[in-house]
Amino acid sequence: MAVRKTSKKPNVSKDELLAFYREMLLIRRFEEKAGQLYGMGLIGGFCHLYIGQEAIVVGLEAAADEGDKRITSYRDHGHMLACGMDPKGVMAELTGRSGGYSGGKGGSMHMFSKEKHFYGGHGIVGAQVPLGAGLAFADKYLGNDRVSFAYFGDGAANQGQIYETFNMASLWKLPVIFVIENNQYAMGTSLQRASSSPELWTRGAAFGIPGESVDGMDVLAVKEAGEKAIAHCRAGKGPYILEMKTYRYRGHSMSDPAKYRTRDEVQKVRDERDAIEHVRELLLQGKHATEEDLKAIDKDIKVIVNEAAEFAKESPEPALEELWTDIYAEA
Repeated sequence: MAVRKTSKKPNVSKDELLAFYREMLLIRRFEEKAGQLYGMGLIGGFCHLYIGQEAIVVGLEAAADEGDKRITSYRDHGHMLACGMDPKGVMAELTGRSGGYSGGKGGSMHMFSKEKHFYGGHGIVGAQVPLGAGLAFADKYLGNDRVSFAYFGDGAANQGQIYETFNMASLWKLPVIFVIENNQYAMGTSLQRASSSPELWTRGAAFGIPGESVDGMDVLAVKEAGEKAIAHCRAGKGPYILEMKTYRYRGHSMSDPAKYRTRDEVQKVRDERDAIEHVRELLLQGKHATEEDLKAIDKDIKVIVNEAAEFAKESPEPALEELWTDIYAEA
């Protein structure tokens, strides 16, 4: 794959490039393993894979600071891994085991980590966006200089609650970054058929919210845009919108055969725009790493992922009495 032409030489160190490569590869190998476990019947319910979109969360997490928050939809495994959650705990949750982040009761679509400031994982389309604004409201109230990332997709961009949230976030100048992961398809419907505005980030204009379109397949472009958006929020200027132009290689969920697009279309993106291959070529052409170095990284990642899968298989299922916990809060 040829490196995409950029207008300027990327200002990034060898260590940063290697970290990006490792983190994106971890997400991809983890998701591939999750797909295998789903096929074996070890993951039940819905399972939405992040394969192809890895550059978004890795780039934005590279721009974020400790204490910043993130909330997303059901395509959430990549976000968990990128913010530092343990692959073993994530995989155990996917398989419904007690060693998982939600005790095996949340599964793929409902995970949470207060320690890593990861607030889900939400199954209702678009419902996480007002919650993300709520997180930002709390930070503004506390005056702690933190920023919240509220992720949603191009399909959710047509939900009414998104615009109610835009209005409140702008009125109150909340430090929230709305990240639209535009992977071109809302379930099986292409963006061209579902949206009257091809540039989704412009929908914030009616509320006075600035934003921009970003190549979501280029981790360096994502990090740069993330830093700009974060600086805007920390300066007290209110919310910002980042529309990440990306692409998912798999179906909407594991049950989706994705017959609404051709194999040639998917392969063309893989060949010409793949985020991991882009960084790989930068490493090789810059002589920051050899083929053997990158093979060693892949080998290490596969060990981590296989250990996570084994941990999940060996972890017990939740005890029956767990059915009655986490239902009500004591007042």
